[in-house]
Amino acid sequence: VQLQASGGGLVQTGGSLRLSCAASGFTLDYYAIGWFRQAPGKEREGVSSISSSDGSALYAESVKGRFTISRDNAKNTVYLQMNRLKPEDTAVYYCAADPSGVGEVYEYWGQGTQVTVSS
Repeated sequence: VQLQASGGGLVQTGGSLRLSCAASGFTLDYYAIGWFRQAPGKEREGVSSISSSDGSALYAESVKGRFTISRDNAKNTVYLQMNRLKPEDTAVYYCAADPSGVGEVYEYWGQGTQVTVSS
């Protein structure tokens, strides 16, 4: 069971990035997927999640209206589209999977991808 997060990079304020979370060894369809981030010196925080049942999404207040989470079950991948990026979005972004499908207890974690937003 593996999750591979990718798509991070360096972008200017106001720019966009799309992160991908690809699964191997299991089918993402039945898992809730969450995106988390951790900036230097700060605690990890939840950014967004998507349920397995109806694909309902949740967002942190700080990213609402700018980030969109989606899943492509055919590709076994979940995406996080990040628009209008701000310097405070700079962090290592991780994806995680919750087998219950709800998005409360994440058992599997990817390795993280760095997002840096320059001012």
